[in-house]
Amino acid sequence: MHLAHRQALRINAAARAFVLLAIGGPLLWGQDRGGLLGLAVLGALWVGLVPVEQRARSRPLLLTVLESAAVTTTCLLALSSSPAILGALAAPPFVAGLRCGAKGVLAALGTVVPAAALVLGLGEASLSTDELLAAFTWLTMGLGLGMIASFLRSALGQPDPLLPYRHASSLLHELNQLSEGLSSGLEPRSLGGAILSAVRDELPTADLVLYVGDDELTPLLSRTLDDSGSTHTALLARLAQRSGRLETDGQTFAFPLRPESGQPGIVAGVFSDRLDPGALDLPRTVRRLTRHLEVSTVHLETALLFTAFRDAATADERRRLSREMHDGVAQEIASLGYLVDALAATPASDEQAARFLMLRERVSEVVAEVRRSVVTLRTTVGESESLGAAIGSLARNLSQLSGVAIEVTLDEKSQRLRGEVEAELFRITQEALNNAVKHAQCTLIRVQCHVDAPAATISVTDNGRGLGDIGLPLDARADSYGLGIMRERAALIGAHLDIEEPPGGGLRVAVAVSSGHPPPTTQQASESPREIQVST
Repeated sequence: MHLAHRQALRINAAARAFVLLAIGGPLLWGQDRGGLLGLAVLGALWVGLVPVEQRARSRPLLLTVLESAAVTTTCLLALSSSPAILGALAAPPFVAGLRCGAKGVLAALGTVVPAAALVLGLGEASLSTDELLAAFTWLTMGLGLGMIASFLRSALGQPDPLLPYRHASSLLHELNQLSEGLSSGLEPRSLGGAILSAVRDELPTADLVLYVGDDELTPLLSRTLDDSGSTHTALLARLAQRSGRLETDGQTFAFPLRPESGQPGIVAGVFSDRLDPGALDLPRTVRRLTRHLEVSTVHLETALLFTAFRDAATADERRRLSREMHDGVAQEIASLGYLVDALAATPASDEQAARFLMLRERVSEVVAEVRRSVVTLRTTVGESESLGAAIGSLARNLSQLSGVAIEVTLDEKSQRLRGEVEAELFRITQEALNNAVKHAQCTLIRVQCHVDAPAATISVTDNGRGLGDIGLPLDARADSYGLGIMRERAALIGAHLDIEEPPGGGLRVAVAVSSGHPPPTTQQASESPREIQVST
């Protein structure tokens, strides 16, 4: 049902209820049994009209005429010692104004006179002067209320196109004001770390993981000593999410931070083999922990919502910029290339022909750079099944555009990283690849990606000239190489960025996200690595 129609039905129901209450008081005071009986009939009539109004939207005028005739007839038949029942005559014009506008108001008022004449004629009765004056007063009131309702209907039916933006602006202003008072910050990993520390203080565990997510759980971070149950804890965490209560299986346990919903986090862990879980009163301890962590859980939920909002806004802006560049800048530069081609066809001298050729090469380079930028802006992890798949797609596109061979080796477990962690790791890899393509003058780039959530390590190594060959120290924040941007992105997710020149030459950029223990190196053998050779 349309939102405006639902709002109109609610207002009509409230107006009718108000009329019944306003009339019922005087009738009860005067003990007018006939009036009270008429009031009951009106109440039943209006209750019966509710489902009819919800379905019969195609014939509003017919419904208005029928309602006005029924209300008029009921008021005149119930009229006895008190004229209070005549107050119901003001309701049909107001309801008709919300239902079909000014024409509905006129239809409602136009029905009252013939209906009253028919009822009075059949009953061979007449109205007293006081009753005529009361009827005229309420009909005039109905006319005024009907005009107000017509204006209200127009406002409901034609929403302000800027209303969503005004609402969003108000909410964002409120968020900015509230963020100043967030003493715990809005960084999910630090908030999750505080939660795991509090759990470990109560429960001695060898493996402890905090999972977050709605439909699909992903590990936010872990405190691990021996990797004794990463797969088992993930399965038990999903079970605890579905059941909304503590789940145990041998040495492994999992419980939701919010038992009633299983959100925004599931804590799963494995006790040491030397500890007997039966000796612990685990249900009571978990209940005490969830109460103690209630405030921290709200902090974490707020941080996760803010991160999701930030990521959605960033992705939307990147798509907008890519469209602007593709449809605007790229087309304009391409048209310049056609103009240069036309001028180069009839050069005035050999020197001018050489300059035209150089200009055409520069224009081609700029067009290629714009295309790479469009690919960079539009490529996201969300479009791929995993972080490794997104990196592979990016490498394939860059290799086709640049002519540089790119080898990608992937070693990924089925469990994915958090969305914001994957996004920042992908952008760091993207920046490193773009830098190698644009500045390194290399012929081969090797990318190694190891993901074992919540830990991950990615390295990008080229065989070109290193930073030292262009006069830059390794710790420089060179804008041309975007090292500062990569370091900022790494800091956002608590990752470590390492930049070095290997002994064989070139440059190696490595980023690592730790789960609480040293991350695996790229040289470690994996169980089933996948290698992708990307070349032109």
